[in-house]
Amino acid sequence: MKAKELQELIDFIAKSGLNKVNIETEEFKISVQREPSYKPVVSMSSQAAPAAPAPAAAPAPVATPAAPVAAAAPAAPAADNYVPLKSPMIGTFYRSSSPETPAFVQVGDLVEKGQVICIIEAMKLFNEIEAEQSGRVVKAMVENASPVEYDQPLFLIEPM
Repeated sequence: MKAKELQELIDFIAKSGLNKVNIETEEFKISVQREPSYKPVVSMSSQAAPAAPAPAAAPAPVATPAAPVAAAAPAAPAADNYVPLKSPMIGTFYRSSSPETPAFVQVGDLVEKGQVICIIEAMKLFNEIEAEQSGRVVKAMVENASPVEYDQPLFLIEPM
């Protein structure tokens, strides 16, 4: 991985709001983690050949994302019991892996913790988003192929 690609990855992570990313290929393994002070920490180990040390990355300024505008929609009864599954990054939301395949989940489906619920595309990478807890999908908060912000609710889940 070239220094420029590494810097672009760090900048993307800083903008996405993610605190930790691990990438592993046959050629290298990279782990990028942001501490509470928002300083990027990079560790990289190469399995093929020794790579040049990564340049020291300056702390990237992190903009606080604006709170998403809530649409005036009728709330379901007992909405206090629902837990939102929020977007861990900025990107494009997809309910299925391709237009020809069915959605990962539908409203009313039971999901297990760790089950893939949707995909968010960011910088041409498709990131599977998993359920954080078991429960029933009560409402889909985002339309398919729509842009999403960091921490934006994607689904409402009724815990089981």
